[in-house]
Amino acid sequence: MAPHWFDVVAWAALGLGFASALVIVADIFLLGNRQHMAIMDLAFPLTALYMGPIALWAYFARGRRMSRRRMHMHAAGMEEGARDSLWQVSLSDSHCGAGCALGDVGGEWIVWATAWMIGSTAALGPEYILDLPLAWIFGILFQYSVIAPLRGQLGRLAPLGDAIKSDTLSVLSFEVGLFGWMALAQYVIWNAPIDSSSHWFLMQIGMMLGFLTSWPVNRWLLRRGIKEPMPTV
Repeated sequence: MAPHWFDVVAWAALGLGFASALVIVADIFLLGNRQHMAIMDLAFPLTALYMGPIALWAYFARGRRMSRRRMHMHAAGMEEGARDSLWQVSLSDSHCGAGCALGDVGGEWIVWATAWMIGSTAALGPEYILDLPLAWIFGILFQYSVIAPLRGQLGRLAPLGDAIKSDTLSVLSFEVGLFGWMALAQYVIWNAPIDSSSHWFLMQIGMMLGFLTSWPVNRWLLRRGIKEPMPTV
């Protein structure tokens, strides 16, 4: 079990994540800064849940400029930007990571609620089995929500096929970082139960590592034209 001091650190980190996400949600939905790409209304707060103040800074430094209102004001200055720029790659990574975060969090709670075990253990096996397909499904849906509007093909199947091709590798590379860290945490550091603050703090760290392991993959996918860059100002 995690020591008491680690629980305190975990609650502080989780609080920062939730507070950062709530600030972004308030700015988007209450202050009228809905994103030009609607999926980013979800992606930015979901990224803040695990990246905390880093995501909050990135949103106010660059992400807020991508609101419908600001993009309309600066329509003449809208540009795709370099496909492999730091911001474009991070945007691509963020909506992939947001889908993974939804899938991973949902999978974790389903395993906990159902007390699913493999054999006589409730170790990481069930979580891996459930988290990965859920992360893949949400990641693909998030990618579709980028590709289809850019092509004016919302509701059509062609962008879904391209989303599967473009985001599968991105999702897998994200999960490599997350799952690798969670295995290390459970078997080398300490085993924190799903309903503890320590477990979710370890998940936060794992998702940040997943963001890092999927970043070069997203850069490669953008460079090859497999993923679509977003318009920015």
